[in-house]
Amino acid sequence: MSEGGLWLVIVVVVAIAVAIIRGGRLANLGEIELRLWPLLIVGFVVQTGSSFIPSGRSWSAGAAVALLLVSYLFILSVVIANRSRPGMWLAGFGILMNFSVIAANGAMPVLEAAATAASGFNAQVVINDFKHVVLGPETRLMFLADVIPVRFFWGNGTVVSLGDVFLAVGLGRFLESELRRPIRWFKHGVPSTTPTGSANRT
Repeated sequence: MSEGGLWLVIVVVVAIAVAIIRGGRLANLGEIELRLWPLLIVGFVVQTGSSFIPSGRSWSAGAAVALLLVSYLFILSVVIANRSRPGMWLAGFGILMNFSVIAANGAMPVLEAAATAASGFNAQVVINDFKHVVLGPETRLMFLADVIPVRFFWGNGTVVSLGDVFLAVGLGRFLESELRRPIRWFKHGVPSTTPTGSANRT
């Protein structure tokens, strides 16, 4: 759903704003260190690539969902590698929830009533989207599907899943923790200087 990315951006902006209000430093964003962070870029590139798969082919839907699931694995690897950081377990749990429901159904199920409540969404549009399918009686793990409508003050809304909520809360917790981190006077790779002759002499 096209507005899903915007929803996550709004969550990030709100988390940063709350952190600054509570004494956080915006400059800390430039000092965030994550293990295996290049895999985040790979994951987002793979996920974006799934949107460019041509329609009308017998393999299109399967390929799009496969790329989506692979992208989740890359992102989840980064979360696991940084699991000791605040919020990472929540974010990872959310990613795993989304991965599970998509793998179980071959696409992300969307509750039609929630889509309509969010933006007057046309269910047929969902059906034509490789990565989404209308939620029905045969849906597996339906409690993990896109069932939560989110309304924006402008344009169309979106529908998010329980996994999206966990991911957003975890990401928000991580950003708030990083922005409120104390100033690091001594950074990695920068040797501290000591006055000449300060060593004890006997």
